[in-house]
Amino acid sequence: MAIDNDKAVGATRKVRPLAGLLPYVKRYRGLMAGAAVCLVAAALTTLTLPLAVRRMIDHGFSNSDSAFINTYFAMLMVLAIVLALASAGRYFFVITLGERVVADIRREVFDHITRLSPAFFDVNQSGEIVSRLTADTTQIKSAVGATASVALRNIILCLGAIAMMVYTSPKLSSLVLMAIPVIVFPLVAFGRNVRRRSREAQDRLAGASAYASEAIGAIRTVQAFNGEATAMARYGSTVEDAYRAARGAITARSALTAFAITMIFGSVVAVLWFGAQDVLAGTISPGTLGQFLLYSVFAAGSLGALSEVWGELSQAAGAAERLSELLQEQPAITEPAHAKVLPQPAIGRVAFETVHFAYPTRPLEKSLKGLSFAVEPGQTVAIVGPSGAGKSTLFSLLLRFYDPDNGTVRLDGIDIRDLSPRGLRSRVAIVPQDVTIFAATIHENIAFGTPGATRVAVEAAASAAQADTFIRAMPDGYDTPVGERGITLSGGQRQRIAIARAILKDAPVLLLDEATSALDAESETLVQTALDGLMRTRTTLVIAHRLATVLKADRILVMDQGRIVEDGTHASLVRQGGLYARLARLQFDHGAQALNFASL
Repeated sequence: MAIDNDKAVGATRKVRPLAGLLPYVKRYRGLMAGAAVCLVAAALTTLTLPLAVRRMIDHGFSNSDSAFINTYFAMLMVLAIVLALASAGRYFFVITLGERVVADIRREVFDHITRLSPAFFDVNQSGEIVSRLTADTTQIKSAVGATASVALRNIILCLGAIAMMVYTSPKLSSLVLMAIPVIVFPLVAFGRNVRRRSREAQDRLAGASAYASEAIGAIRTVQAFNGEATAMARYGSTVEDAYRAARGAITARSALTAFAITMIFGSVVAVLWFGAQDVLAGTISPGTLGQFLLYSVFAAGSLGALSEVWGELSQAAGAAERLSELLQEQPAITEPAHAKVLPQPAIGRVAFETVHFAYPTRPLEKSLKGLSFAVEPGQTVAIVGPSGAGKSTLFSLLLRFYDPDNGTVRLDGIDIRDLSPRGLRSRVAIVPQDVTIFAATIHENIAFGTPGATRVAVEAAASAAQADTFIRAMPDGYDTPVGERGITLSGGQRQRIAIARAILKDAPVLLLDEATSALDAESETLVQTALDGLMRTRTTLVIAHRLATVLKADRILVMDQGRIVEDGTHASLVRQGGLYARLARLQFDHGAQALNFASL
């Protein structure tokens, strides 16, 4: 299911996405307690300063008492040290909390992503998903750490300052409190606009990241077709879209800040004018007015900071909402409540029973139409046919990347929907046409999917795949890093690493999807010999366009438009003169060599 960004933007006003972070924060009560203690200490220390100022003005300066003034300045120095230590402690605790919480969120999001079925990735770009895992979590880190800390500090300061203002002068405080609704309600309205624009900016940035990831991943193709200018223009366009959206968010935040500061400090100036009149009338002392002035500045400054923080929290709320959407995505392939257990030892029988299937992205285009066949234990079945016939779809269904629309796929007599996906996939090894090599060492790549594999076992698998010689010739042998996507390896080397990975897994069912397509003639002969030995004791399904790779199969299924149109051995299919025979003629010297094979 595609992530609905428009729906999320509309829902922003109705939910409080940041509340979803509380379960993560509550895990670290020690850090929360440390931050709270330092936060309260810093706020109380700050609120004590105006009291000292009042005493100095009314008693020290008025009486010219230098000793009194010196004592209070010494007290102020102590308060400054306490404030510095409390502020440093607050910073340490809240930043540590933010880093810890975001590390947990990133891990949980990544774990969730890896459990989603391929149907999700068919309709969502990997670059956008990575953006959520990186850029959005960075926004949340700021919110949980520095931004939340600043917000709480200013809330405490604001409330404390207002309380002390009321204590100092109820009359002047009433004038200030009357101005608060005039300030707060517009701030809330501005904040909604900021959040909406921030969400839009994050969506645009995700789009730019998605294209950059795609272009960089295919840089050889881009350069081979002189497509640099096209790629740069397209990326530049997406970046400009992101910039315009970000500029809109910045403009909204700037307007919010300007309005808040104007209203807050304008109200303070007006109230202080009334206070000055009271001093002249003798109803309050100059020290009292000074105390009230400082508390007013604290309250105004706190409200101004909160307006700034509100914009940052709005951005973080948009990021939290996007991550929440991702975490709410449910995998289409789920584990049954009471999963059945495959028999031990494994049998290795595969059966498709009247299977119909269409990819979720193309629901009206059937890839398989009533497909039925069985592969007996230890049998090698080759699957051939033109592109788009549905060959690779068989593997996707057998691995349960998708479930059939109708019909049943069975392994060892059990409907694979009744098995746990992990249990099913532990019985199947695959060598895909598009080999995946990770940015790790050769040993780690071969051992991927076989946790705890020893070096001896890895080397044995590599030898069987005819990969040991070139691996040992590399700078660090099996410990050589191969770069992103195995960039330091040739196509044939990557293919042999994938074959070694499948050999090491030692699963009873083996799937080969053009497993030797990237090898030269000599390597193909060596690897095919290794595969022949591997296939003797396993149920093997082989997809091949090159018919020379399927001549030794026990049985050949010919597919066309989602159906099995022919079934037999190479010799019998050539004699039938159907689709397989036509494919053979195209590959074997206009049919002469193919027809000779019929006598084998």
